[in-house]
Amino acid sequence: MPQFWYNVKTHQVEEDAQSDWTQLIGPYETRAEAEQALQKVKERNEAWDGEEED
Repeated sequence: MPQFWYNVKTHQVEEDAQSDWTQLIGPYETRAEAEQALQKVKERNEAWDGEEED
């Protein structure tokens, strides 16, 4: 089963990590999950920021 990665440099989804690991977010089980990688990172960062303010 392939894994999907989001490349933060090219803004493309890669099947089975093709780029340097420093450019990738993942792995994800589906292409759709990988396409939403930056949104997930943003949501997590906002949640952590909210916890720090408490």
